[in-house]
Amino acid sequence: MTEGIGMIRKALSGFYYVDDGSGELVSCRARGKFRHKKITPLVGDRVKFTRLSDGSGALDEILPRKNQFQRPAVANIDQLVIIVSGAIPVTEPFLIDRVAAIADSKEHCDCLICINKCDLEPGDELYKIYTAAGFPTIRVSATTGEGIDTLRAAISEKVSAFTGNSGVGKSSILNALSPSFHLQVGEVSEKLGRGRHTTRHVELYRLETDAVVADTPGFSSFDTERMELLRKEELELAFREFRPYLGACQFVGCSHVKEKGCAILAALREGKIMPSRHASYIRLWEQVKDLREWELEKHRKG
Repeated sequence: MTEGIGMIRKALSGFYYVDDGSGELVSCRARGKFRHKKITPLVGDRVKFTRLSDGSGALDEILPRKNQFQRPAVANIDQLVIIVSGAIPVTEPFLIDRVAAIADSKEHCDCLICINKCDLEPGDELYKIYTAAGFPTIRVSATTGEGIDTLRAAISEKVSAFTGNSGVGKSSILNALSPSFHLQVGEVSEKLGRGRHTTRHVELYRLETDAVVADTPGFSSFDTERMELLRKEELELAFREFRPYLGACQFVGCSHVKEKGCAILAALREGKIMPSRHASYIRLWEQVKDLREWELEKHRKG
């Protein structure tokens, strides 16, 4: 038996596939202490493991994480790339804002908005909303190749996680970035206006530009309700365009919902904050305003 250090590249059915730099993945099981301590290894984790005599491995320890996410279930990500669409299935801004708020609350994690299917629908409204909010925003088409080189440069030499609602084309974009992947691509139901889940697990892929990208299962509106909740004190900081106005409200502890003398609401009226972004903030505020700490912890643990 030999000890090693590597990164979990794939998690599937209780097995963790670790890249130790040798060119092949080691199939590992987590030791019992992980279950007893209720610790779940995540794709992206740097781990210590023991290679067993039969070639498989056992996870011994998870090295310190710089960040972690519940949905998608990844760790140590440099940037979250939210894939969206103005064509079927049209992405609701709240879905984007829910994920972006979590990313913006994480240290050492950037957020990039990628509007796919721009050959079918340019996504002008989504582009306007998120560029105004200060997010780097790219328009691409996995079908025609438009914008793919720009996206490739944006993820170069970084560990990124692709996420978004089902059917927006996460796997299609990965195939366009590196055709050798041959990832399964699902069809979108025009009747239902949503895609089918073709990605069933989280997996990291290495591109030629030294980029590492996680393809993750698509989410639905229901899934966003199960995502981690931010404390109400954290929420205002998770909306980046609010930050210049924080501390300028007339009253301490302003919730930025309907208070008199609120600097955020003044910026909203002046067109400096997009209405859909503030509407998403209110929706998230309503979810957490009355929750106690133990209820937040219970939600985080699922």
